Amino acid sequence: MENKGYTQDGSVNLRGHPAVASRTGRWKACGFLVVYEAFERMAFYGVAANLVVYLTTQLHEETVSSVRNVNNWSGSVWMTPIIGAYIADTYLGRFWTFTISSVIYVLGMVLLTAAVRFKPFHPKCNPGNGNPCPTSTSEIAFFYASLYIMAIGAGGTKPNISTFGADQFDDYDAYERKLKASFFNWWMFSSFVGGLMATLGLVYVQENVGWGLGYGIPTAGLMLSLLLFYAGTPFYRHKVKKPESPVKEIFAVLKKAFENRRYKISDLSMLYELEPRQYLSTSKRQLHYSSSFKFLDTAAHRESTTPCTVTQVEATKLFCAMFLVWLTTIVPTTIFAQVNTFFVKQGTTLNRSLGHNFHVPPASLGTFIVISMLISVPIYDKLFVPFMRRRTGKPRGITLFQRLGTGYSSMVVVMTVAYFVERKRMSVIKRFGIEGTKEMVPMSIFWLLPQYLLLGIGEVFISIGLLEFFYEQSPEGMQSLGTTFFTSGVGVGNFMNSLLVTAVDAITRSGGRKSWIGDNLNDSRLDYYYVFLIVLLVVNFAAFVLIARWYKYKSEVVEGMVEKRGLQMDSYKVTDANENDEYLGQN
Repeated sequence: MENKGYTQDGSVNLRGHPAVASRTGRWKACGFLVVYEAFERMAFYGVAANLVVYLTTQLHEETVSSVRNVNNWSGSVWMTPIIGAYIADTYLGRFWTFTISSVIYVLGMVLLTAAVRFKPFHPKCNPGNGNPCPTSTSEIAFFYASLYIMAIGAGGTKPNISTFGADQFDDYDAYERKLKASFFNWWMFSSFVGGLMATLGLVYVQENVGWGLGYGIPTAGLMLSLLLFYAGTPFYRHKVKKPESPVKEIFAVLKKAFENRRYKISDLSMLYELEPRQYLSTSKRQLHYSSSFKFLDTAAHRESTTPCTVTQVEATKLFCAMFLVWLTTIVPTTIFAQVNTFFVKQGTTLNRSLGHNFHVPPASLGTFIVISMLISVPIYDKLFVPFMRRRTGKPRGITLFQRLGTGYSSMVVVMTVAYFVERKRMSVIKRFGIEGTKEMVPMSIFWLLPQYLLLGIGEVFISIGLLEFFYEQSPEGMQSLGTTFFTSGVGVGNFMNSLLVTAVDAITRSGGRKSWIGDNLNDSRLDYYYVFLIVLLVVNFAAFVLIARWYKYKSEVVEGMVEKRGLQMDSYKVTDANENDEYLGQN
């Protein structure tokens, strides 16, 4: 099914010439991208997975402050993509935004490696003397500055590399659309491979060989992956950037709707829209009218001055609807924040011996999340999807909302299991009369394994589902910004966990009481905090179900037919637009 001509979606090569379909894009281009993703995730998780241990053992921060600092940094890494996506969609495009940001990312990693490796930069401390570590303000500032430079670089790379990969498939070509159906599954698979390399190997190197080498290895890997990325430049396809800013269009619709708030829409013929041929001649995609957020329809009232088009209004409706879905991602992603904070701190209190001479680094249990993901993705793609396809008739087996709902409900199971494991740990503490912070609880660290494995399975449903959903439902020209709904959800989840930890600690220690999450986890009530999270998850799931039942999928008008983009990419719900009384094709 080779296409000897140009791509049908109007994509171009780096020089701006039309891209030849048979020579560019598809997996021949994505191969370079997934290699970069694996090494970038190794670098990120090589820092994130063990950061709380570094802060408490090397910088000697307290538990609450170290958890808060890890969450704040992780939140920044996942929030800065909003800026990077806006720059890409409005000014530079994905490729050049990624190029500039990757240099900043590597700079942050180099500085971070220097901060933990060279004596002038890392704290000089003798923890055996019982005195506070004489860590200077400048040393701490250099360490955190390096972390946040890395976060700034991630802001431009994270939202653009995955969408750039999805751009390598032509939506107007049936064969390439079929190939794209599995892209995000295998994209996340490469991400999981990078996480596995970090949690399986780098964490051990950091704790047993040295932090400098533990950070130096991913830094070198990231540099190598960038060279491989640019080696694939001749094969890449690039979307032509729209002359007008899609974000500005959204604000223009909101402004016009407010100005026209007194207008009444009694009939859909009162709404302004361009002729379909005008969209075809400009290679733009016309959006079909939907009945959601009707208060925005006034922006397209044809009797107003310079009305917006129905397509512009529908793009704004999509953005608003995606925002509501985004709100439901915050609580589940808060659970991901437990992995690099309280799950790791729990592990430090347990028996980590494996044999006579080997001790399992607590952060290495994150390996089992990744292993669980690596096993789950092929099972999902090769077994679950075909099975459900036969039962439902849908090419992907289940809808995106069903996939997300499965993931959200699995988070309730994860935290319920974590609660019972923590109750078990507390019963052992009580039985042996353990009180000290440094006392080891005679309970194997592998008791934590079930919650890690279940979390990995849940993330396959949530992370891939969210990335795919926000890419598919984004208005034209806003795919980079749209996917930041996913990354920013993770970021806000980290900030929310930081806020919750601070608030719960302050409230529960008031009046001279012991904090639920004090420095001494052997004398805290982490189980109560987990119950609190379970309640939040249940309430959030109920809200998600309501929004999912109300949500209207994006509908595009292509050659007089309405294509509903939501259930599948390669099997739209198609109806004749002219037979729909809500169709707007006249000026």
